[in-house]
Amino acid sequence: MVSVSPSLADALAAGPVVLDGGLSNQLESAGHDLSDTLWSARLLAEDPEAVVLAHLAYYEAGAQVAITASYQATFEGFARRGIGAGDAAALLGRSVELAREAARRARAGGVAAPLYVAASAGPYGAMLADGSEYRGRYGLSMAELERFHRPRLAVLAAARPDVLALETVPDTDEARALLRAVRGLEVPAYLSYSIAGDRTRAGQPLAEAFALAAEAEEVIAVGVNCCTPRDADRAVPLAARITGKPVVVYPNSGESWDAGARAWCGSPEFSADRVAAWAAAGARLIGGCCRVGPAAIAGLAAGLGH
Repeated sequence: MVSVSPSLADALAAGPVVLDGGLSNQLESAGHDLSDTLWSARLLAEDPEAVVLAHLAYYEAGAQVAITASYQATFEGFARRGIGAGDAAALLGRSVELAREAARRARAGGVAAPLYVAASAGPYGAMLADGSEYRGRYGLSMAELERFHRPRLAVLAAARPDVLALETVPDTDEARALLRAVRGLEVPAYLSYSIAGDRTRAGQPLAEAFALAAEAEEVIAVGVNCCTPRDADRAVPLAARITGKPVVVYPNSGESWDAGARAWCGSPEFSADRVAAWAAAGARLIGGCCRVGPAAIAGLAAGLGH
């Protein structure tokens, strides 16, 4: 008899589910140069096996959800590299296929837990590759942002991931556009903001930002990513209280990038104690972002009893 995994929404209702960690740091640790405007999306065309192996490392570490290498993959970004719309759509679909292949290998290797794929859709600023993804306020209307996001989301949805990851969203205008863009795609989504303190990167109160997702039927989880663990501590209970939905949380390690020295500085703040507190406060989709690797995800999974 074939075993059928529960939907991700059902899995979240049953208890915490483990997300993966930073894809870029795992690829870099394997020797790949990601100093490119396409970032990890470049490897979708040039070295897809590297992407499979990065996902596999996280599945084997205990992650149940892999986030695809499509964060910085857009029709516009690919076009700047001379990649036409048809080939760009194929690469977007490939991002989901590569994560599925990693899940197949993980199961063949003995991983028994249900495994899921989250198709990443980064903010408009990720396509610009100039840091504006951490500022928002692009000078575009909500309609313009929706027109940017909808074609990519439609292609990703057609590849049938388990969830669309609307991640690292810096402001509420873009969140509204994304929520409009996922309507009718028939794939659930989660909405995750990048924050600083108790506000979005664009400066809006988090309570206002989270409230946008409260009535969105497509959204199965709402929360934060690519922030400090300390900011996540405050955001998780707020997201749970405002929306009544499962909370997604995957902060960075807590280290900071020194652009002058071109080096990471500070000490990691990502810890098992924090993970337990997030789960107690309503987090149900928990992982890590930049500088959080397979070892940290293995500790997270163990701490959650996986």
